[in-house]
Amino acid sequence: MKSHLIHKGVVYALLAAALFGISTPFAKTMVTDIAPVMLAGILYLGSGLGLLLIFILRAAIFHHRQDQFVPLTRPDLPWLAAAILTGGIAGPVLLMVGLTLTPASTTSLLLNMEGVLTAMLAWFVFKENFDRRIFLGMLLIVVAGLLLSWEQAPVLGVPWGALAIMAACLCWAIDNNLTRKVAASDALQIAGIKGLVAGTVNLSIALLYGYKLPHGYTLLSVGMIGFSGYGLSLVMFVLALRHLGAARTGAYFSSAPFVGTAMSLLLLSEQPGSMFWLAAVLMGAGIWLHLSENHEHEHDHEALQHTHEHTHDLHHQHEHDTGWDGTEPHVHQHQHHPIRHKHPHYPDMHHQHVH
Repeated sequence: MKSHLIHKGVVYALLAAALFGISTPFAKTMVTDIAPVMLAGILYLGSGLGLLLIFILRAAIFHHRQDQFVPLTRPDLPWLAAAILTGGIAGPVLLMVGLTLTPASTTSLLLNMEGVLTAMLAWFVFKENFDRRIFLGMLLIVVAGLLLSWEQAPVLGVPWGALAIMAACLCWAIDNNLTRKVAASDALQIAGIKGLVAGTVNLSIALLYGYKLPHGYTLLSVGMIGFSGYGLSLVMFVLALRHLGAARTGAYFSSAPFVGTAMSLLLLSEQPGSMFWLAAVLMGAGIWLHLSENHEHEHDHEALQHTHEHTHDLHHQHEHDTGWDGTEPHVHQHQHHPIRHKHPHYPDMHHQHVH
């Protein structure tokens, strides 16, 4: 049963990666005509408004099952606010600035640095486990990112485009680790709030600086890109965090740049140099090391009480009140008793043990 959950988390992460990866070259086509802060605001506001509509539709259609969705609670709010500040406001603006100075195909591969930085924070700040295989994979991705930065450096000066993109990746890495703290809550609510707040803030800043909203078709197009590449992608990403932890989700999400690169080469007719292809091989090898990981050992589960969607797998063998109708998956507060066992696992919400 646990392998099913891991498989589901991988699917969520890859869907998040594909949706975000496709959005990058489309955003590149817009950035020459729209100021970066304005573009970031419309992208996030588009995601927030689209997810708000889905939230309303879900409430209307599944009104009799609203107790199956775990709402955010007061202790979640500081984590979510910090995630919005870093990943929803600072990160997108830095990315749009980077896009104005960097080819979309190179930008797409540089975005792999988000997975690396996410893992570094998860390992050394939030204490997720890792081994030599995972470390080597991340090292290959770092080297590839440095090669891409060097390739686009001007003869005299600093590669500001690459640095802006890597700064955006750092913001999203902080965001990812903070969001993991609230990932057991409703993913649609988390992503929707982030989109609405970040979009409103960035759009307000753009308007205060005198930038004008694009008209008609352009505005709608950017909003739809934001809904798919930032809204739906974030919903999938939060669901993946729930099952895989921040570092592993970041590793799977590293496939996003390859989707973006393929779209860039097709849509924008870019001609990357030899350094680009060497970086692509290194990044591909690094991602493969993560995707082929098998983490299994005997471990202890301490007593724990929490609320989230679950089925009665080997970690959920609790009793129910007489009101339960047997439907799975379901949501309620439940108690985990101490247990020691061995099986393949990732550092999800039930596997935060020390190694």
